[in-house]
Amino acid sequence: MTEHASRLQHTMLSRLKLRHLGLLQSIARHRTLSRVALEMKLSQPAITKSLREVEDIFMTRLFDRTSRGLEATPAGKEILHFALVTLADMESAAQVLAAIDTGLTGRVRIGITPQVPESLLNAALTHLLGQSPKVSVLVKEGTTDELVAALHARELDCAIGRSFDDSIGDEITQEPIYDQEPCLLVPARSRARLSRGALNWARMAELEWIFPPPNTPMRRTYSAIFLSAGVQPPSPIVETMSLRSIENVLRNESNAVTILARDVAAELVLGGVCAVLPYKLTWNLPPVSFFVPRHMVQHPTVRTLAAVIRTAALGLPGSPFTKAHRAGITEKL
Repeated sequence: MTEHASRLQHTMLSRLKLRHLGLLQSIARHRTLSRVALEMKLSQPAITKSLREVEDIFMTRLFDRTSRGLEATPAGKEILHFALVTLADMESAAQVLAAIDTGLTGRVRIGITPQVPESLLNAALTHLLGQSPKVSVLVKEGTTDELVAALHARELDCAIGRSFDDSIGDEITQEPIYDQEPCLLVPARSRARLSRGALNWARMAELEWIFPPPNTPMRRTYSAIFLSAGVQPPSPIVETMSLRSIENVLRNESNAVTILARDVAAELVLGGVCAVLPYKLTWNLPPVSFFVPRHMVQHPTVRTLAAVIRTAALGLPGSPFTKAHRAGITEKL
């Protein structure tokens, strides 16, 4: 460690207080000292003095004043991240202790994308709630990019999502669990009409598409499919990951179509509203993966939960695990 780094660490340990982190969190929200002063119920000169104190502790300028408000410097961005993560960890620790105080064994926050089989979520919840005493569980649904952002912000302990090609940094690990076979899902009443002839992506592009939101692994995959067929990706009539929303659109729009994992589509087909077109798609969706922040990888509850999810995935088509893997996982459990 350099002399400057050593001196900075000593200053932080001796002078940095939680109110300083709260100030930085408020600045990140509002970007003007006047609004920060209103939120913290202090005078603007007092807020200005506190900011100077924080910058003195970190021995560098953290913000530039611009016409758009306070803009974080490169050092300021790092310190803001440090402040937000530290405060999030404190909130998480308080919630875990509160759960333990009520007789539970702790708290787990798990994220999941809507378009994975219920069997994986059921396996996770059955395992966590089957413990004695039980574990308090928070479940957050979202797109993979939303879940990855929540993991970075320390708002989740783990997540089940799609393999994420964008850089997620060294802070998060992702482990592929299994591949899902895609299929074309349409209104049941339109299946016969929409399945005439061979699969033609130019003809399919003329239908009313339901796409995942932008910047999701599935949306990028769907766009690539059309482009590889020499067809411009269509503009969707609805962008959603919600299965209830997809089912609603397919119920009301006779030309609606979407691509879903076959095992997930089967759950909607049972309701009689939707049907799968009889075309074999020659590619797989981005693998379903288990995401864990590196600081949680060795956490006993998360490690056991990961093994439970892997075991549940063994019964699903596309699981990459062999019988040897199954035996090894069973031993660990």
